[in-house]
Amino acid sequence: MICEGRPFVGKELKKLKQFLKKMDLEYDEGIEYSVCILNDEYEIIGTGSVDQNVIKCVAIDPGYQGQGHSATILTNLIQYEFERSRTHIFIYTKPKNFPMFSDMGFHTILQTSDVLFMENQAQGFANFLKKLRNETPKEALDKECKVGAIVANCNPFTLGHRYLIEYASSCCDYVHLFVLSDNRNVFCANDRYEMVRLGIRGIDNVILHRTWDYMISAATFPTYFFKDQMQGKEANCQLDLEIFCSKIAPELGISRRFVGTEPFCKVTDSYNHTMKKILPAYGIEIEEITRKTSGEVPVSASQVRNCLAKKEYEKVRNLVPKAVYEYLIDYFS
Repeated sequence: MICEGRPFVGKELKKLKQFLKKMDLEYDEGIEYSVCILNDEYEIIGTGSVDQNVIKCVAIDPGYQGQGHSATILTNLIQYEFERSRTHIFIYTKPKNFPMFSDMGFHTILQTSDVLFMENQAQGFANFLKKLRNETPKEALDKECKVGAIVANCNPFTLGHRYLIEYASSCCDYVHLFVLSDNRNVFCANDRYEMVRLGIRGIDNVILHRTWDYMISAATFPTYFFKDQMQGKEANCQLDLEIFCSKIAPELGISRRFVGTEPFCKVTDSYNHTMKKILPAYGIEIEEITRKTSGEVPVSASQVRNCLAKKEYEKVRNLVPKAVYEYLIDYFS
């Protein structure tokens, strides 16, 4: 028997969490839809879930494996995604699960010792790299160029972001600025991208990119298949950085990455520390810049969001570029 939850609640959710725990998985609070297979005693013997266009928490009871249940679950989840026009689907899972997902048409983007990252489009990542190159001026691909990179969420874009970008642009011939495309933010990906475009006016050597689904926010790393959540964050952080270092940086000739200090978010601060370990091994220099301050307080996107929530628009004016301020006022009017 198959049952669905959009998502599950109450006793059904409790049963699902208990089953996942038995399978050494944690229920991810971002789940929007789950499917479960029940035996004759109405016990869960298999399950899978989705969070936007990411399949998560797929597990089959060992006593029922080899009976086609994983194919049933994945077919159901993929159909759910397609019905919502999500045709590009991703999976973060344990490397040992490669055969199951490979048989269902998923292709490896990158694998580390702890995490396997897959998608359902054979040329998806190759097309992403091609798009990045097409967005890059030919001069910026010259091997003699000093090319840097910044990866940022910009939720929203602030004078702190502008300060970091101006510094990076003064150190490099070109700077690739990757704006994370995750939509689990106060501002959606399109709005954040537009604010960045407005905010970097006058900095002519910046090349702006969307990350789509290939570079993920430190705040949204999938950690459901780790018992230790901190270990999960570190492993997924490593995955994200290795995608950048081994795939993206060589494609664009990036030899330097710039970040701002992170006094507020422990996850992002940990990400910065991991960056300092991984990037040099790939020949990429990492430079951490002390944040721009307003008074004695570091300028942050969370500070701007707090002011916006309180409608303290005059304070916002001093924290973001003029064009971004106008965009935000129009957004909230």
